Amino acid sequence: MARTLPSALAAAAALVFAFAVVMPAAAAAQAPAPAPTSDGTSIDQCIAYLLMIVALVLTYLIHPLDASSPYKLF
Repeated sequence: MARTLPSALAAAAALVFAFAVVMPAAAAAQAPAPAPTSDGTSIDQCIAYLLMIVALVLTYLIHPLDASSPYKLF
């Protein structure tokens, strides 16, 4: 029983050493990730511009109806 513990420890050490050598080499062999074609800020800016255009159109559609209203708001 006393001989199996050192051999198991040696096998575990060899396995850890093999992973320590092989894994970085495998990670270095992979190709780098491609650069993103668009980031989120350009999409957010597009959505913001569309919302501003919708607000502008709604303002000009509602304003004539409000001006001809018999109710005096201000």
